[in-house]
Amino acid sequence: MTTAGPEQGTGQGTGLRSGWTTGACATAATTAAYTALLTGEFPDPVTVDLPHDRHPSFALARETLEPGAASAGVVKDAGDDPDVTHGALVTARVAHGEPGTGVVFRAGEGVGTVTKPGLPLAVGEPAINPVPRRLMREHVAAVAARHGGSGDVVVEVSVENGAELALKTWNPRLGILGGLSILGTTGVVVPYSCASWIDSIRRGIDVARAAGRTHVAGCTGATSERVAAELHGLPDDALLDMGDFAGAVLKYLRAHPVPRLTIAGGIGKLAKLADGHLDLHSARSQVSPDALARRVRDAGGSDQLVTRVLGANTALDALQMCRAAGLPLGDLVAAGARETALGVLRGAPVDVDVIVIDRAGAVVGRAC
Repeated sequence: MTTAGPEQGTGQGTGLRSGWTTGACATAATTAAYTALLTGEFPDPVTVDLPHDRHPSFALARETLEPGAASAGVVKDAGDDPDVTHGALVTARVAHGEPGTGVVFRAGEGVGTVTKPGLPLAVGEPAINPVPRRLMREHVAAVAARHGGSGDVVVEVSVENGAELALKTWNPRLGILGGLSILGTTGVVVPYSCASWIDSIRRGIDVARAAGRTHVAGCTGATSERVAAELHGLPDDALLDMGDFAGAVLKYLRAHPVPRLTIAGGIGKLAKLADGHLDLHSARSQVSPDALARRVRDAGGSDQLVTRVLGANTALDALQMCRAAGLPLGDLVAAGARETALGVLRGAPVDVDVIVIDRAGAVVGRAC
C-alpha cells in the first residue's frame, strides 16, 4: 500500500479511488533498493516523483540487503480499478553494474520477455515499458547523485505470481512470455478507464503488422473470436480482443492500416456500433429499439413487425421476430456496423467485413 494513498475522486469524476501502476511501484522499489545498496538503510516509506507533479510515498513490504545487492518490494494498490495486478508484490533487486553501463534491466520471476517484433521494446528485452524505464533511470540517477553512487546498476524487476496473472492478460498473444509487463505512462491507474485494454489493442495491431498479417479481426468476446478465426483461418496474433472498444480498433487502424478487418460480435453490441456508438459497454451505450425498427421499416418490414420490434426487450428478441418474418435483421445490423466502421476509418486502406452472431455462436448476419 502507499502511505499517501491513491487520491479520492481522480477516477474521471466518478468519486472512485485512483491507484498506482506497476511502473510506479517498480520505480519506488528500485529507488528504495538502490538507496539501501549505497547507504545500508531502506527509506520506508519511499517517495517518488511521477508525471503531473505527483509525489506519492510507498510503504515497503519487503527488504533484503545482501553483499553487492539490495531488494525492495511494494504491494500494488490499483485503487478502485478491477486491475488483475491489484495486490501483487512488485520487487526490484538492484546490484552494482559494470562501469559505464548505466541502468541495465532484467526480467525477474513473473515479468515477461518480449519474443515478437512490433512492440516498443526489442525482442529479447524484459517487458518493462519505456516510461517506467525512464522513471527508474531518473530515480537511479537522483539516488546516485544524493549518495555518491555511479548510477551503473542492474535492476531486476519481479512480480509475485506474475506468470499466472499474465495468463489473464493479452501478453501471451502479444508474444510477451513468462510473466507480466511493467506498465504505466503517468504512474496513476484511473478506475475503469480501461487504458491498459486499449493499449493492448494497439499493441496487438502493432504485433500483427510486424508479423506481416494482412487480415485482423476485432472481436467482442471469446465466442465471436472463435467464429472469426474458424471462418477466416486467422492465427492468434491476428485476433484482437476489442471487447467494447470498437473505436480504439478503428481509430488505431486508421493511422496504422491493415488491408482487411473483420468485426465480429453479438447482435446487441453490433447494433450499437451500427447506431454510431464506438464504446459498446452497456453503461455507456444502449441498443435503440427505434433504430432497429427504422431498419426493419426501411427493409420493407410490415407495420405489425415494426411495432413488435419497437417493443422488443433486446436486440436478440428483435432478431428472432424478424427471422420468423423472413426479414434479415442480422444482415441489416451488419451493414450498419460496417458503415460506421468505414466512417471512422475515413478512407484508410482497410477493407471491412462484419459478422453478427447469436449467443450460441451461430452466424446470423454478414456484410462486406
